[in-house]
Amino acid sequence: MTSLTERLWRDTAEGPALIASKQLSSGELVFPPILEQSPLADRYTATIVPPTGAVYSYTIVHPNAKTGQAPYSLALIDLQGPVRIFGRLDGARRPEIGDRVHAVPDDTLGYVFHFDTAGAIA
Repeated sequence: MTSLTERLWRDTAEGPALIASKQLSSGELVFPPILEQSPLADRYTATIVPPTGAVYSYTIVHPNAKTGQAPYSLALIDLQGPVRIFGRLDGARRPEIGDRVHAVPDDTLGYVFHFDTAGAIA
């Protein structure tokens, strides 16, 4: 893992889990987690967020043809907590609102989302 992925992920018995910060006074979750060096750090505690959620919204990015890059999806994902996370959605198919996805560590971006085979959340 890179320093980026180490800051965002924690190993658990169920596998890798995302780390968020929980505000002590309100219980609100914040992602990415507040850095220990932040002047706000004493107001938060680290907490585990399950990496499975649902697509809340998305957009398809079409890079310039000269780059040779294929189109890709960016999405807002609702995770348990509740916390909403923005990230890249890997996969060849077009996403739909409600699609079930899960986050996985990525050395370049910190995390990416993959489609779950279970389909959309009812």
